[in-house]
Amino acid sequence: CKNKGLMKKLMAYHKIKTPNFFILDRNKPIKIPRTTRYPLIIKPVAEDGSYGISQASYVESEEALRERVKFLHQNMGQDALVEEYVQGRELYVTVMGNKQLEVYSPREVVFREVPEDEPKIATFKAKWDEKYREKWGIQNRFANPLADGVLERITHLCKKVYRILNINGYGRIDLRLTPANDIMILEANPNPGITAEEDVSLSATKEGMNYNEFIQKILMMGLQMAQEKSKRS
Repeated sequence: CKNKGLMKKLMAYHKIKTPNFFILDRNKPIKIPRTTRYPLIIKPVAEDGSYGISQASYVESEEALRERVKFLHQNMGQDALVEEYVQGRELYVTVMGNKQLEVYSPREVVFREVPEDEPKIATFKAKWDEKYREKWGIQNRFANPLADGVLERITHLCKKVYRILNINGYGRIDLRLTPANDIMILEANPNPGITAEEDVSLSATKEGMNYNEFIQKILMMGLQMAQEKSKRS
């Protein structure tokens, strides 16, 4: 999960929809595939919390693509993940469990004040800068009603991704839901924030448990994993 490129290769191998992508190695010349379609999002391949993602990460030309990739290579010492920008709703889905999995109510990032024709991306500022979030009406909330059958498809797919990536305990699957209700997996976070106001915690407590019970459940699953490993050894 911590290597976005490897994670996406696994998704492609298992025929799970994810935005078309390629990796640009920091130790090699920048070569842009002929089949590249714009607009694109450029991300550092091994960061989380949207670190290294800004409005400049959204590019519509080869010139802008090269400039952003060079920035990541030179200033962050990272390979660059280049993926097609997908229009749609951004959802965060919490999955809990080791063997028996539970999927909780999706959270959604909304961009109320961002103009309709502007890209809507969860940049570092969009996640962590409260003044920026207020200015652009960016909020995390429980997802508005989904079309019939979409929640069931999301639930099935997120369980599959969780298992493919060998996540245990708890995790968060980030996805885009297109206007045509196609589900595009963006990435998986095996250790998302679990303070009381984080999306994962809020999704869990909506299921009826309080915050302390949620933390206790995580601890118990960790102990179960440790006991199983001990027995095998």
